This record gives sequence, structure tokens and C-alpha cells, in this order.
Amino acid sequence: MCIDALWNVAKEIKKENYGRIVSNVLSDPRLSFTEAKPLIDLCQAPAAPRKHHFFTGGLVLHTLSVALIAKRLAEILKEVYGININEDLVIAGALLHDIFKFYQYISDPVNGGYRARDDWYLSHDYAIVAELAKRGAPDELIRVVSEAHGLAPFSTLEGFVVHLADSIDARFGEFIQSMLVSKLKDIEKEGCASYKALDEFVKRRGLKTAVELMQQSSEKLVKEVKELCKQL
Repeated sequence: MCIDALWNVAKEIKKENYGRIVSNVLSDPRLSFTEAKPLIDLCQAPAAPRKHHFFTGGLVLHTLSVALIAKRLAEILKEVYGININEDLVIAGALLHDIFKFYQYISDPVNGGYRARDDWYLSHDYAIVAELAKRGAPDELIRVVSEAHGLAPFSTLEGFVVHLADSIDARFGEFIQSMLVSKLKDIEKEGCASYKALDEFVKRRGLKTAVELMQQSSEKLVKEVKELCKQL
């Protein structure tokens, strides 16, 4: 299952009321306060089409990375500054902060990958706050998620840590994608759309494999993507 890695991180949450809400959402990732339905599922969704983690599965990968970065950042701040940060709250906030982004997107058959829906009316940052309130989440968890998105002034260390982790991973994701697309730009001359081909490569073999190939040999990456293009 695509969110198994998220479940593994969620298991580290010790406080029952935080763990309950995270489990509740991961088990049933839907918006219960609206009749609107998603047009793709959570496992398909990018984090941001044409921006960071634009590829299939990008949202789950980004969520995992943000949770791990936030957890380790909290540990570092405690070690260096002696600051006690509620790790359970950090992990829960990180896992939940973008979870309903998949409602915003639809497959893009023309350019490949995904694009924003024309008929969607509610940004994911407001959607998660509304859904957490509907499901009876503790106020402090709602506050952390709100602060992580910049909807509320920072008043908690946990909200600030999740915000920083989100920014770090988004910027790194965009940076590494730009490197990959740059290596593949010449395939456009052969009629192969680089974004579409890269998305297909990631679906089949994973982003980690693409990055490893790029670091080992750009030529090998280009060759494999070209071969994949012939199959599209």
C-alpha cells in the first residue's frame, strides 16, 4: 500500500488523542463535510503539479519526508538549544498538513502528470483545518496544522518546526526535479515530453532510482527515459 511508510511513522506517536486522529484520517482520507469527490486518489496525487513533487505519488513522498525532517529537526533543536518540543504533535501535524491536496488535482492527459481542477473550491490548507475540527481533533493539533501553512501567526514551536520542514522538503524537491528535467531537456527534440516521461519513470521505478541514475551517469538516465518514451 502506498501509505505504509506514513503508517510506520504514525506508529511512533505515543499520545492517544493525536494518534487516534492520524489513524482516523489515514484509514479514511476523505472530506466528510462536503459531498464533493476527488477525481484521483491519494496514492496518485502529486504534491504540486509542475512545482515540487509533481509526479505520481509525489504527495505521499513529500508527506513522508516532511514528517521525518520535522521529527529530526525537533531532536536537533532539543540537543542544541535544550528546547522541549512535543514530538507527537510535530509528527501528527506533519503527516496531516497536506493530506487532502489530492482533492485539488486531476490527471492531465495532454501534458502528462496532473493539473489543478477547474471545479474545486477549497484549498487544502483550509480543508484540513475544517476536517480536523469535524473529526474532533484536539485544538493544539489544529493550531499546529494552521501554523504550518501560515494560516495563523506562529505561537507554537511545533507549528514552526512543521512549517520549516515543509519548506525544506518543498524547496529540495523542486531543486532535484529541476536537475532531472535539465538532464532530460534534449529528449524534447525527439518528441518526448520530459515531464511526462519522468512521471512515467517515477511511477515504474521510483524517484530514488531516477536520482541515483542521474548521479551515476546522466547518459544512462537519458537512455532509459528515451526507451520508456517509445512505449508511451
